[in-house]
Amino acid sequence: MAVAEAVSATDILLSEGVILLGAGVAFVILFRRFGLGAVLGYLVAGAIVGPQGLALVGGGQSKLAIAEIGIVLLLFLVGLELNPARLWRLKRDIFGLGLLQVIACGLALTGVIFLFTGFSWGAALALGLPLGLSSTAQVLPGLKSSGRINSPFGEKAFSILLFQDLSIVPLITIIAALSRNPADAAGPPGWQMALYTVGAIIGLVLAGRFILSPLLRLVGNLGERELFVAVGLFTVLASAALMHSLHLSTALGAFVAGVMLADSPYRHEIEADVEPFRTILLGLFFLAVGMVLDIHAVLANPIFVISLAIVLVAVKAAIITGLARAFGIDWRQGLALGLLLSQGGEFGFVLFAQAQNALLIAPEAASLFSAIVTLSMATTPFLMLFASRLEFATPKDGSDMDGPELAEQGTALVIGYGRFGQTVAQMLMASGCAVTMIDKKPAQIEVSGRFDVKVYYGDGTRIDLLRRAGAEDARIIAFCHDDPNFDRKLLEPIMEAFPQAAIFVRAFDRRQLMELSELDITGTVREVYESAVCMGWQAMQALGMSDEAIANVERQYRDTDRERLDRQIAAGGDIYAGRGMMYNAQHRADPLLIVNTVEEGA
Repeated sequence: MAVAEAVSATDILLSEGVILLGAGVAFVILFRRFGLGAVLGYLVAGAIVGPQGLALVGGGQSKLAIAEIGIVLLLFLVGLELNPARLWRLKRDIFGLGLLQVIACGLALTGVIFLFTGFSWGAALALGLPLGLSSTAQVLPGLKSSGRINSPFGEKAFSILLFQDLSIVPLITIIAALSRNPADAAGPPGWQMALYTVGAIIGLVLAGRFILSPLLRLVGNLGERELFVAVGLFTVLASAALMHSLHLSTALGAFVAGVMLADSPYRHEIEADVEPFRTILLGLFFLAVGMVLDIHAVLANPIFVISLAIVLVAVKAAIITGLARAFGIDWRQGLALGLLLSQGGEFGFVLFAQAQNALLIAPEAASLFSAIVTLSMATTPFLMLFASRLEFATPKDGSDMDGPELAEQGTALVIGYGRFGQTVAQMLMASGCAVTMIDKKPAQIEVSGRFDVKVYYGDGTRIDLLRRAGAEDARIIAFCHDDPNFDRKLLEPIMEAFPQAAIFVRAFDRRQLMELSELDITGTVREVYESAVCMGWQAMQALGMSDEAIANVERQYRDTDRERLDRQIAAGGDIYAGRGMMYNAQHRADPLLIVNTVEEGA
């Protein structure tokens, strides 16, 4: 009997897995082709194959509970990019802009629901406050994939989303306080949940310092990549499980775990190992959201659902734009921020279920407002396209921010006029070459203007902007910005659009160098490689070594490093390939042998 049940469960798992993944892949490809984004593709696929559609797959709620791990992994990966010092720098945006956004949007939407739907104040609060949250799972992957999460605009969006996640605990407390369900009285009071939150965060930080860091060093010494995968997933799930056991936000626990490891030398390895799981589970999450969408409730009240979804997007966009202006953000970027965060969020589904259990709303109301959130999320791909245009539009704040279309057609384009780009551009100009400099940081452009250097405003990775800057006639395009996310997906279309230009790229590290290795780039330079070699030369001079001996050491090091890089590329980007070729305390050359070899003319 048990064997038969196991076989049946396996059959169901396999058949439903094939249907879900097949539908997801098909619709994501279709929606990507039309520029609508993967999220909308997953939502539509889930709605079609789910219980309310063709009923090919069931158990949407159970799949949604499992797939929420995708959001947990997403917050963990975001935490990996934010060390405590950077979080402290963002405190004004997190606890100022983020706090005001949650309060203003939540109360405004509560008022709309109370005035126009006939719900009680308690029910309106239980519905309106969750609607003030936005979709972390939609917005953050887009910011990460485009490399904008570290930009000032991306940091503002992230700060708001982070505070929204922090607000889950007080929102659950508010709903519990309004509860009409006597069984809820057994739950922990709000003050106790707050103490749990602080204690859990302190415990996670201590565990990271005294348990996780030594464990990662041990795994790093063993060189077993599979162990990195296991440790990474263990870290995420253990931190989420701790928070869940305390009735707190699992995503917050994963985020704290990520921040703990942000300064770890193994951060990139963990990120690379966890990312595939995040992608798959986040896709499953949106499939499950589509599956639980009550299409019959929507069809029974289409005007209500569509109207309230429009009101939700409009109210949030207007309030966030106003708050952004109050925090000194240009109105175009403020509107872009408002549009980017105007949708309802995935935590709304959790809080609606909480309100239903608290007997504040009926199951039909929970289904209707879940449909409203889903419909608002479906607008996000369209609004993101418009928001990106506003985000990169030239700010009209009185400063001289001319676009590159006003530049004279030059022989070379230099993208990024920071410390690196300045040297490249000035050397080219010293040779008599006409150079057009482009940067997307207004502050950098203003500083350059004080030195009578004309730098044009814009995102130099966009093909349309490069075309306006004269890239079709340029002989050289040098990408000198410090963007570790500038990968082959961004560079390949540029190379196809401007085949006549020699492409040069400043690589952040050897990982980025490996990522770009398959492209026919004219030249790549690791940003600190040559300067580090130069300091090594000076250090050996201080030891009294001759120039000939130093030159021999440099040649040997460059040859070894090049061979090690080739092995890493051949191994599919495995950073540990050729590890035995590195010089260390147990493996180093004899300096006397090097000197003698040079003197003998070998």
